Amino acid sequence: MTTHMQIDFVSDVSCPWCVIGLKGLEQALANVGDLVEADIRFQPFELNPQMPAEGQDIAEHIQQKYGSTPEQSADNRATIRDRAAGLGFRMAMSEGSRIYNTFDAHRLLHWAAIEGRQREVKHALFEAYFTDGRNPGDTEVLVEVAKKAGLDGDAAREVITSNLYAQEVREDERLWQSQGVSAVPAVIINRKYLISGGQPPEAFEGALRKIAAEA
Repeated sequence: MTTHMQIDFVSDVSCPWCVIGLKGLEQALANVGDLVEADIRFQPFELNPQMPAEGQDIAEHIQQKYGSTPEQSADNRATIRDRAAGLGFRMAMSEGSRIYNTFDAHRLLHWAAIEGRQREVKHALFEAYFTDGRNPGDTEVLVEVAKKAGLDGDAAREVITSNLYAQEVREDERLWQSQGVSAVPAVIINRKYLISGGQPPEAFEGALRKIAAEA
């Protein structure tokens, strides 16, 4: 018997562990097959809501925010790169990479959900930032992402250059923060079960099978 699950995936475009978490979740869903029918909804979370449009050098940012040494940052990038590669995703982040404001990307994702292409946009945003090193807050990049995901470029530009969905995104951010989400990725199944962090596929698969059995 197939069990329907609503999966809220709370994440940020600039979070590498969110890529790993999403890839792990998707692999787990493929592994369980017809046991689970999942409706994945991507929910907004900004790791750096005050980040200026021009962004910041990532090594500098990590040192200021977490106190990490350059050596620790390099080790963390290597770990993330290897984990992502094992899931079929190429991380090209380096010491010279930058971190950017992601609010407009979240507005684009909100619109993409209305248009039925949110998952495609999410993947395209991750690839644009982590693989291609592009700015996920830049209008032209976001228009290209939308087009790659099968959306109309002119409509995407209208969303990005306006203030459309800003209030909705802010409200969604506050909602998940009020529910106790303070780090991402946070994967909430049926608004009841929380799986935190960039877990491997087997961890997600075990959780999915257990929840399906309980249902």
